[in-house]
Amino acid sequence: MNKSLITLAVTALLAGCSLAPTYERPAAPIPSAAQTWPQGDAYKPAAQPTATKEAYDIAWRDFIADEQLKQLVELALANNRDLRVSILNIEKARAQYGVQRAGQVPHVNATVSQTANRVPDNSSPTGDGYITRQYSAGLGIPAFELDFFGRVKNLSEAALQQYLGTAEARRSQQISLVAEVTNAWLTLAADQERLRLAQDTLKSQQITYELSKRRFEAGATSGLDMYEAQTSVESARNDVAVYTAQVAADQNALALLAGAAVPAELLPQGPLGPVTQVADLPEGVPSTVLQRRPDVLSAERTLQAANADIGVARAAFFPSISLTASAGSASGALSGLFKAGSGAWTFIPQLTLPIFAGGANQANLDIAKTNRDIAVAQYEKAIQSAFREVADALAQRGTIDERVASQTALVEASGKSYRIHEQRYQKGAESYLNALVSQRTLYAAQQSLITARLAKASNQVTLYKVLGGGWQ
Repeated sequence: MNKSLITLAVTALLAGCSLAPTYERPAAPIPSAAQTWPQGDAYKPAAQPTATKEAYDIAWRDFIADEQLKQLVELALANNRDLRVSILNIEKARAQYGVQRAGQVPHVNATVSQTANRVPDNSSPTGDGYITRQYSAGLGIPAFELDFFGRVKNLSEAALQQYLGTAEARRSQQISLVAEVTNAWLTLAADQERLRLAQDTLKSQQITYELSKRRFEAGATSGLDMYEAQTSVESARNDVAVYTAQVAADQNALALLAGAAVPAELLPQGPLGPVTQVADLPEGVPSTVLQRRPDVLSAERTLQAANADIGVARAAFFPSISLTASAGSASGALSGLFKAGSGAWTFIPQLTLPIFAGGANQANLDIAKTNRDIAVAQYEKAIQSAFREVADALAQRGTIDERVASQTALVEASGKSYRIHEQRYQKGAESYLNALVSQRTLYAAQQSLITARLAKASNQVTLYKVLGGGWQ
């Protein structure tokens, strides 16, 4: 036992302190200059916060505006199996903490016993065997450890931090579930809109194909226009089949997230539109808000539990004192068990001093310190991952409006071009090839616009999630 450990033992004995290191939160491994986010062309200029509430203070019911989507999220929170497992893990961790905390107080047991012994003939003074009986009843305290060096206290502290970490993990799971359900609902709305666009395009192209076919049969045009129109029809038919299957897959994904069949009235009923109550999340928030994210808090709880485990490992180097006691009544006859003079008691203090353990105690201490270092690295990684998620969402937000605006202008321009070529084709001024190219350009631009609008709506949800909102 080295000198430093002896010093720690004396200090703990006199001051009642544990042997666990003093916990200090590691410095966040992210840019520290004014705690700002990345800057550049992809990001909006830094600004002062524009709202009174941060994302983590906005309940998801206040964030989501669409009533059908709110009901769907409620359904998922009640039935999702992953979230149910997280809740059960909290109950398990709470029970484990209760077990460890119970070790800090003496346990009292009531005992009633009978001991019977038969003395054989050859051991009896009279040569005749006989039976002796001893009856006892009382209250006893099984071995109770006097926690001079904080071993039991640190075991309880580690269990408490694990329980709190599990609760934070559950909150993180709920935030993710709210975001996943919302994004899945938005994706379904977008794919339904793509399907409607493909169906409308198919109807339009079938009309054009029938016109081209009649002209060909009348000898007014060559078969080239007819076959070009047919390629557009078949392409639209293919897209209708693809998006029909995709809509069904989106509905299945929603059912899995909800943990139950989703009523038809809770599915998107119209084109993709805004579903959030908050127009925009506050800008200019410091990156220190990441330390309030539940997943980061969960990683910190794990670190605090590992810190307490070091105290448990250090206590193994020092003596442990346990007390066993009982008090009650004892008698050779059951009728005399509680008569005067039958009182009995035992008191057994025990001191255990580690002398030689083959290096096991030092190895356990090394393991505890290594686990603490691992937990530090995991905590730092959680902050770095959170920083990247927010930075990515901010980069998306900084460019999404320009993307939607340019795609909207492209749809308008492509629509005008298509209508001009279609009119010229109807008048016989040109072949159908130019109209076909313009129609495909318009169709692709319309599909891309749906994608851009979906990206904008999803970005708002993602930013809300990565800033730690939505679990209340």
